[in-house]
Amino acid sequence: MRVAGREIDVDATVKAVAFGRIGLGVGYTLTPALALRAWPGRPAATAGDRAMLRMMARSTGGRDIGLGLGVLFAQKHNAPVRGWLEAAMLADVADAVAILIAFKHLPRVKAVLMLGAALGTAAAGQRLARAVG
Repeated sequence: MRVAGREIDVDATVKAVAFGRIGLGVGYTLTPALALRAWPGRPAATAGDRAMLRMMARSTGGRDIGLGLGVLFAQKHNAPVRGWLEAAMLADVADAVAILIAFKHLPRVKAVLMLGAALGTAAAGQRLARAVG
């Protein structure tokens, strides 16, 4: 696959993306309060709100760990990787849609950054999925 005029190793890129997703997921799972600082929105007002937000962050982290491990296990066992990459891309698209739905109620800078990250990873996932066949 060519990116910016240069040939890249697709298998190594797939592995790097999987490890990145796992790393992000571990961060969200183990340190949800820290991870939530990047999310757009107001800080939680009550202990119940904080607990719910930490639960949502951990849930998102678990999703990313699962998707990343799915990619790595598929690679390891010479199984199709494309479906795992497409599932991760769809999760990123769902994140972007959720941000868009709430966009007018969110702080602009964080919302734009998170939307850009979600759309960027979805686009990269789509391109990588096509490259693996």
